[in-house]
Amino acid sequence: MNNRYIHIFSLLFAILLFSNCVQGKSAKISKTTKNVSSFNIPAISHNDSLRFKFFYLEAVKQQISGNFDSAYDLLQHCLEIAPNAAETYFMLSFYDGILKGDSAAFADIKKAADINPDNNAYLERLATGYIETNNMEDASMAYEKLYKNSPDRSDILDILLQLYAQQRDYDKMLNTIERMEALEGNSEQTALAKMRVYSLQGNKEEELNALKDLCTQHPNDMNYRVMMGNWLLQNGKEEEAFDEYTYALQQEPDNSTAKLSLIDYYKTVDQQEKADSIQEAMLISEKTPVESKMLLMRRIVAANENSNSDSTEVLELFKKILEQPQNTSDMAELYAAYMTLKKMPQDSISKALEMVLDINPNNKSARIQLIQAVWVKQDYDEVIRLSQQAIDYIPDEMAFFYFLGLAYVQKDEDDEAIATFQKGVTMADEDSDPSLVSDFYAIMGDLLHGKGMAEEAYAAYDSCLQWKDDNIGCLNNYAYYLSEENKDLPRAEQMSYRTIQSEPSNSTYLDTFAWILFKQGRYNEAMQYIDMAVSNDTTDSAVIIEHAGDIHALNDDIDAAVEYWQKAIEVGTDNETIITRKIKERKYIDEK
Repeated sequence: MNNRYIHIFSLLFAILLFSNCVQGKSAKISKTTKNVSSFNIPAISHNDSLRFKFFYLEAVKQQISGNFDSAYDLLQHCLEIAPNAAETYFMLSFYDGILKGDSAAFADIKKAADINPDNNAYLERLATGYIETNNMEDASMAYEKLYKNSPDRSDILDILLQLYAQQRDYDKMLNTIERMEALEGNSEQTALAKMRVYSLQGNKEEELNALKDLCTQHPNDMNYRVMMGNWLLQNGKEEEAFDEYTYALQQEPDNSTAKLSLIDYYKTVDQQEKADSIQEAMLISEKTPVESKMLLMRRIVAANENSNSDSTEVLELFKKILEQPQNTSDMAELYAAYMTLKKMPQDSISKALEMVLDINPNNKSARIQLIQAVWVKQDYDEVIRLSQQAIDYIPDEMAFFYFLGLAYVQKDEDDEAIATFQKGVTMADEDSDPSLVSDFYAIMGDLLHGKGMAEEAYAAYDSCLQWKDDNIGCLNNYAYYLSEENKDLPRAEQMSYRTIQSEPSNSTYLDTFAWILFKQGRYNEAMQYIDMAVSNDTTDSAVIIEHAGDIHALNDDIDAAVEYWQKAIEVGTDNETIITRKIKERKYIDEK
């Protein structure tokens, strides 16, 4: 048996076998929980009973020790001794599930539960099996038996309520809710559950009575009166609904839930001006909770979008709200998101993001959006300023070091870039994005190599690949630099091969692989890949073209080599002097 099941079996059997599998009908611990220290094996002799116990307990021992084959054989022997031992079938179910499939395991569980219907472990597993096979009726029956054995378990009633809901058996749902109330008392949850059932039945009268009972039980909670008003409004009783809202606001003038419902009332009775007046007052008031303001504003935005109305009114409302003191940046964030949705000018969106940061300087998302907007404009000095400011507020966020380092790279300030990336990687931990950390090291490696610090660059590349071993850009550059130094070429070949597997049409990666083969003296293979690189090169890279000339030259194709070298000069190269010598002498010249 596969060892991957060891930890599962060890846990399950430690919990289930010793606690539940040997349950019988005597030695009651409480009125509702039955537990027995002896086996319950019908119709066998005393000697067979002793033999059964010996083999069964030995099976348990072998199971816990991880000797699954031995345990399984011992259980089969137990069946021969006592064919009607529920314990054996229950224990075998785990094995048969693996060896024969779910249906065999379920048959074992059902057999165990049929033999010993008072065992809660068997019943619960049986009920779960019925649910897994979408047999809700039998699952309900199993859970009812389980509840009969353990009438103090409210969790069983929760499951029964869900099962009866799936079967749309509303009478049994109500009966289950009544049992919940008998067990734990009346509560908001049970009252609301009753209302839902009455609603599904279409029994409006009982639904309303349940709501009235809830209001009576909680006379000082105006939210129930608002709930009553909402029910009345939805059922066409506008005047009565208005009375409920009015009463709630008389008792609690700042009740936002009542005000939101009153807005719905005025919209229902076509008094939009009154609805708008309450909306604006709520959005501007300092007493309105932020959650209510956000809910209301999202409603307004959604309604505006659905009606294809002019966004100007919504924008003006945002401005009016944001003129008031803000406790959180939520509304300013929604403002920026709305302007983005409406494709407003980026400068306007950036001002909204700045407003977010004025309210909440630690808002990481707003800072990243602001930096990205500036990056698009290629204003790298501003990127540097914003990134440094972001680091001051959120010093452990690697993304800001990334933007800062890249901005220095764009300005050719490599020393500052290296220092930034080096500091940034110190923030990496087990929760960091491996791709981001990997890119930090990859860029750092490129910069260090550009400064002639090859060993430091290779150390950075190694760190990059530890975080993400398929960082294709790093693999390519690392491999190419190794080939240029004729260093560790087999490893360079392996790294480069991974890049062309990932992107087989990438001319840069094909060129690197061809050059590594060339460096190893495998000229014919190199020519196949360099020709592919040239055919896929859309940029007329002078490096690729020169390499093509070199490789063709050492494949005794001098005419083609000269053509490539001449083209390299035409497209522009930093290596014109040595290429001119190659053309003049009509041969490859090793520059090293």
